[in-house]
Amino acid sequence: MSKKKVMVGMSGGIDSSVTAYMLQKEGYEVEGIYLKLHNRTDGYHEKNLAYIEDVAKFLNIRYHILDLTNEFSKEVYDYFVDSYLTGTTPNPCVKCNKQIKFGAMLDFAKEHGADFLATGHYAKTDGEFFYEADDKTKDQSYFLSQVDKEALKYMMFPLSTYKKEDIVKFGADLDVAYKKITEKNESQEICFVETVYTDVVKRHANIDQEGDVLDENGKVVGKHKGFAHYTIGKRRGFTVHGAHEPHFVTKLNPKDNTIVVGKKESLEVNEVVGNNLNMFIDDTKFSCSVKLRYRSTSTPCEVEIKDDKAYITLKEPVYGVAAGQLAVFYDGQKVIGSAWIESTK
Repeated sequence: MSKKKVMVGMSGGIDSSVTAYMLQKEGYEVEGIYLKLHNRTDGYHEKNLAYIEDVAKFLNIRYHILDLTNEFSKEVYDYFVDSYLTGTTPNPCVKCNKQIKFGAMLDFAKEHGADFLATGHYAKTDGEFFYEADDKTKDQSYFLSQVDKEALKYMMFPLSTYKKEDIVKFGADLDVAYKKITEKNESQEICFVETVYTDVVKRHANIDQEGDVLDENGKVVGKHKGFAHYTIGKRRGFTVHGAHEPHFVTKLNPKDNTIVVGKKESLEVNEVVGNNLNMFIDDTKFSCSVKLRYRSTSTPCEVEIKDDKAYITLKEPVYGVAAGQLAVFYDGQKVIGSAWIESTK
């Protein structure tokens, strides 16, 4: 019987490098795939590929370079810039997982005879659902929740039961090819943002245009440096005349370059409407818990799905929920679906 073949999405980081090693140890035939997603000219790809080259030599495996720059630019990068310019807060990693990593990369893996596609994500799957990883500080089930249900049966996450620090330690002891990787800086959250997101947006629009800060009644109370510099819940970088307590951004108005601010209680949200659903269950009415941004705790809620929208009623208020972010539904540790946040009240 021939070995099952697994393609491993390799980034040059420690997680995916150890993933390849583990699968080979388990008896799979392993090949790597490096995704070229953007045309960074700062040596980014060269550095990553040098690490992959060393790991591939150590494991004696081949790897492919898959250039998805055009797809990435259209599906992820343009969406990222447009979101900020239209006053919403994007989540590029969610889009990338759906369209690129478990879309285009999975297609490539299947076309090259792979039975599975593995990555260094910290998450679990049983082929039907995603579940939270054991290491809650690294769990990436939130970012995977828009991936097409059909893709799950091809996916493997060998790191799902490990803690990140154990993987780093394991890698450092394994071989010099791995030790070198553990000594480099961890990659930042968003691969194409080298500094701060506004630097990326500035390449496409003049976002440094001073505008008015309004209170809830529409009265001008101060100045800000351009609406795209702010996200919902931000409390610095603008002036509010005569304010004695902190004010937070509650609304962005791109059309007239104004932002609305209020005290903490004005950030309170009790109901959320979501679109572009990706559901792993068929129920149209259910109770569950929901995460409204990645680093938040989940909140109990009731969900009703009608006309391709999710109407989410929270059992307790959540503060500072931004349109454009993702609402992910959990039943315990199991992801049962997700929706993009369209509006809140």
